[in-house]
Amino acid sequence: MSDNNAPSTSQKPASTENPLAVILFNIAIPAIILYRFSKPNYLGPMGALAVALAFPLGFGLYDFAMRRKANPISLLGFVSIFATGSFGVFHLDGSWYAVKEAVIPTMMGVAVLFSLRTKSPLVRTMLYNDRIIDVAKVDQELAVRSNTAAFNVLLVRVTWLLAASFLLSAVLNFTLATYIVKSPAGTPEFNQELGRMTAVSYPSVVIPCMLVTMGALFWLLSGIKKLTGLDLDTIFKSPPPKAKKGDV
Repeated sequence: MSDNNAPSTSQKPASTENPLAVILFNIAIPAIILYRFSKPNYLGPMGALAVALAFPLGFGLYDFAMRRKANPISLLGFVSIFATGSFGVFHLDGSWYAVKEAVIPTMMGVAVLFSLRTKSPLVRTMLYNDRIIDVAKVDQELAVRSNTAAFNVLLVRVTWLLAASFLLSAVLNFTLATYIVKSPAGTPEFNQELGRMTAVSYPSVVIPCMLVTMGALFWLLSGIKKLTGLDLDTIFKSPPPKAKKGDV
């Protein structure tokens, strides 16, 4: 006989991003399509651009459908995809792509800072969330030690570091795009340069910004340890126990 008050084991946890899928659908596949299939005897410039952009756009919509959650950064990512497609339609000069590559991460950094004035700062979504940290336990210990105000100051400082990672991304993206993308949009050469840019941007842009973000997480965790006295094993959220066969 089952206990009606017992927590249900059939409830599915919130889905998390698959890093391999992110790289595959947002970087690898679009880069290959743009670089290899932009010539007139294949998909052509516009056809290849449309197909390449369909992968990150489709993945973003699928991820939203699974998570049922959107944020300003996701919306800016959609704007970035839409802008790249528009460049091809209007055959704009390649220099506009470099401008876009700088503007989008700058807007992301501004969104992170602006979110501090809202009830749901993005730093809580990106770093201080229930998928990574046992938020309830940390908040309880902060309240017991009267360190909640000090922790909020820490979150503000970590937010500024996150915003700095987006600024770094803007500078690196602009420099790289200016060097690589020189052809007018809507041409096979532009698509090939865009594919090269997409492939090169991961090691030269994403990884440095990821290191800054990891530094922000390390700073946050160190602050939590200092303010709560908890160790890392306690701070990190433990995965839910797997249900055994035969459990009701």
